[in-house]
Amino acid sequence: MKKLHHKPIVGCMRWGIWGENFTTSQYEQKINQCLEIGLDIFDHADIYGHYTTEAEFGNALKGNTNLRSQIKIITKCGINMLTPNRPQHAIKSYDTSAAHITKSVEQSLQNFHTDYIDTLLIHRPDILIDVEEVGATITALKKAGKIKSFGVSNFTTSQVALLQKYIPVEHHQVEISVTNLNAFENGILDQCQLEKIEAQSWSPMGNGIFTENTNQHSRILAQADSLSKGYECSVNQILLAFIYAHPSQIVPVIGTTKFERISEAKKAMEIELKREDFYKLWTASTGKEVA
Repeated sequence: MKKLHHKPIVGCMRWGIWGENFTTSQYEQKINQCLEIGLDIFDHADIYGHYTTEAEFGNALKGNTNLRSQIKIITKCGINMLTPNRPQHAIKSYDTSAAHITKSVEQSLQNFHTDYIDTLLIHRPDILIDVEEVGATITALKKAGKIKSFGVSNFTTSQVALLQKYIPVEHHQVEISVTNLNAFENGILDQCQLEKIEAQSWSPMGNGIFTENTNQHSRILAQADSLSKGYECSVNQILLAFIYAHPSQIVPVIGTTKFERISEAKKAMEIELKREDFYKLWTASTGKEVA
């Protein structure tokens, strides 16, 4: 039976001053280009661009309810970043208090010129998290219609299980790729399947695989290049096909700002990686055959 692959999420971290520094018209153009190929989910965080990218993206939506209605917005909160436009932050820290989550959501709503966020994620696990308080806060925000769904990012399985006692966790965004196999082995993807949590992968092609010359990266790229010839696709698409092969139906968050590569990433959904080819990439990553 052909697997149902989920379309990629478009990551916006590098759209602003942390990357391309798009103008408002360029934001709008990029959103429309993505919509034209059926990609309608855009991933943000309050801290992106030192707290500026949400508002820049929102300027492209301002007064354009038709465009807003065509897209889904993911954003994250919970990190207090050290940056000149947040002088009240004395140190980088995490905050999942009711006051902080509520204030962050209100700010994101204002930034995006919208009255609801499709998905809110807690960006990092806060050591001081009060899960009962978070559950009550998210419940209230959902009841008010300000967020539609809720999840976490970079949590452990035990942290997710604890939070699940007070609020359903619907999404878990974590690093998953051929260069970072942790989620395959530490129970995160098992938990996602067991609890019907959507697994989202950041850096799905492998963090630094094209910029850092390591033995692992060299092995992976050589294997991916060999496979790409047989599948008649690009190396990037092979790297995405690796995570698509897993039965948890991982959804990749594509961080590139180049539309050609975003389009290429969507086409990777069509590749059905053979089981042995998955293990060729796994072995290239670990540097040893499976036990």
